[in-house]
Amino acid sequence: QVQLVESGGGLVQAGGSLRLSCAASGSIFRINAMGWFRQAPGKQRELVATVTSGGATTYTDSVKGRFTISRDNAKNTVYLQMNSLKPEDTAVYYCKADLVARRPAWGQGTQVTVSS
Repeated sequence: QVQLVESGGGLVQAGGSLRLSCAASGSIFRINAMGWFRQAPGKQRELVATVTSGGATTYTDSVKGRFTISRDNAKNTVYLQMNSLKPEDTAVYYCKADLVARRPAWGQGTQVTVSS
C-alpha cells in the first residue's frame, strides 16, 4: 500500500506563487508515474500535470508556462511549483500515484485559493 500526503496549499493573491509537495510512503517500489489533479467547486476533477519515473512531464494547456512539476525519487516526493496564479486556479489539489499491479493511490487533497 502507498500513502500520499500533500502539503503547501493556502491563500495567495493573483500573480503569486505556491509550491505543493506530495510525500509518498509505504510500498514506494510500486510507484510509476505521479501527478497532480485539481477539483474546483461544482466541477469535475481534472489533470494538471504528470511526471514519469524517468522525469518526463506533461501539463494541461491552462497551466503550461506557469506550473512546473518535479520529482525527487530519493525523497519519494513530487512537487508542483505554481507561479503567476490566477483566481481560476482555485481548487483542491490532489496528488496521485500510478502503481504497478495496483489501483492508483490518492492523497487527501490540499486547498489552493487565489484571490483577485
